[in-house]
Amino acid sequence: MPVARIMKKALILILISFFPLSLLPQVTDYARRQVEILTSPGFYGRGYVKKGDHIASEYISQQFKTFGLEHFSKSYFQDYDFPVNTFPSDILVQVENVVLEPGVDYLVGATSGSCKGTYPVAWINKKVVDFPDAFRNMLSNDLKNYFIAIDTTGIKDKDYLNLIEMIRKENPVKARGIVEIQHGNLVHRIRKTALGYPVIEIRNGKLTPDNKNITVNIRNKFIKKYKTRNVIGFIKGRVDTFVVFTAHYDHLGMLGKKTMFPGANDNASGTAMVLSLARYFSASVEKPHYSVAFMLFSGEEAGLMGSKYYASNPLFPLEKIKVLFNTDLVGTGEDGINVAEGTVLKKEFNRLDSINSLKKYFVKVNASAPAANSDQSPFYDKGVKALFILTLGNYKEYHNIYDKAEGLPLSRFDELFSLLRDYAELKN
Repeated sequence: MPVARIMKKALILILISFFPLSLLPQVTDYARRQVEILTSPGFYGRGYVKKGDHIASEYISQQFKTFGLEHFSKSYFQDYDFPVNTFPSDILVQVENVVLEPGVDYLVGATSGSCKGTYPVAWINKKVVDFPDAFRNMLSNDLKNYFIAIDTTGIKDKDYLNLIEMIRKENPVKARGIVEIQHGNLVHRIRKTALGYPVIEIRNGKLTPDNKNITVNIRNKFIKKYKTRNVIGFIKGRVDTFVVFTAHYDHLGMLGKKTMFPGANDNASGTAMVLSLARYFSASVEKPHYSVAFMLFSGEEAGLMGSKYYASNPLFPLEKIKVLFNTDLVGTGEDGINVAEGTVLKKEFNRLDSINSLKKYFVKVNASAPAANSDQSPFYDKGVKALFILTLGNYKEYHNIYDKAEGLPLSRFDELFSLLRDYAELKN
């Protein structure tokens, strides 16, 4: 190569090193493409209908292979299983002559069992509770062929509220099904158990005391041992102490054959972050000082199943983890980030905060107490220095059909990527 070209290339590299973040080639373009792919219809919401989780894990493993990551065993996969309740068939909820739209007007509760038919509706609401004798009389009736509709609006007596909650959870009157009138957002879940009756959340106004009947066709499929897998790769550093980046790639999947929960923020965003970091470190000419592991878990939405399995069956000693960063719901950031476990892992949090103070990535880095609601928790419980990072911003879609790629801002994705990269590249 001519000397002039060598000097020109060196000058460009020097100038780039002084560029502000906003002028560097952004990783967000790659990340946005990953979010679009992971939330596309062919991934079926990355859940447990039509093996959406397997489709996603296969895609992630191909990305790892493209990056040239090493694997600890014969492949990137760590297989395990857990029980899960699913709804793979067409579902129907109809009030009088109006067919309701799943995900918009109602949700089928995650523990629901199967039910088909048209049933009269018995109400538990403030009007009924205000007349205790009528309430007791209703509960003493034979309700085996009824749906009970529960609306707790205006009920303040704790004893009644506890009684109603017991009826909802245990169905002591053996009603054919339970309806909860939802005045807020419809929030879907995944569960590992199934009841013998359906529990349906219906948006307020879609079922009222004026409606006499409800028609349902709900069929669940409970799988005792659903086979799934974590996806894990790594890059060898100069030392065998590891910096670990984790996220869960699974989401809520399908409710029936047509209703999909895309899960853009939760957690295609965190998956895209781990993939972006794997892409960066694998492309680096210089070997990192610390080894870097990239772990993407399934089963988080069912109760941290993948991370719990890994923490109990590690592929290398947990003692070799210097620090673990779990990214979950990282599609915003304009209001800063929250770092769970930051109040107890003060050295690690202060280092993160110091980098941010120097580089001005976020308006604030907030420390909070240990949290048991994401995949860092099983590691933290075993003594690993594990932090959970969540971005703060205006995006509100969560566990619904509207958490889509096109609406996710990824407003500070580059900044979070840079903060985590900078931390991982420190040598002490």
